Amino acid sequence: MNILDENIIGNQRQLLRSWRIRVRHIGYDIRQQGIKDEEIIPFLCQLRRPTLFTRDLGFYKRNLCHTRYCLVCLAVERYEVAGFVRRLLSHPEFDTQAKRMGTVIRVSQTGLLVWRLHAEKELHFDWPK
Repeated sequence: MNILDENIIGNQRQLLRSWRIRVRHIGYDIRQQGIKDEEIIPFLCQLRRPTLFTRDLGFYKRNLCHTRYCLVCLAVERYEVAGFVRRLLSHPEFDTQAKRMGTVIRVSQTGLLVWRLHAEKELHFDWPK
């Protein structure tokens, strides 16, 4: 399940859906608006293998890796979110739910920084050509 944080604007949700990427948007399709940051992780643990996309870079922390979910922190402009969500979901390292679980990913123009569960070092992945 792909979930958009409420800090992602509605037209990006619509664009993803027009590309047939299934997403649920906090405050619109799932949960109420105004969910606090400290409530996000327990909420994700209740769902079946969610990937949360957020622009809140405070979630890019090694200690937030968990087998039950994936966190994706988007360090991009607000109107670029949908394009980078699509790019991540088609990246060979992260193109299935199973490959994403247990990771915290920072997405930017230059590539991906990734913490994996039990990893000692942060990994870097380039965008495919």
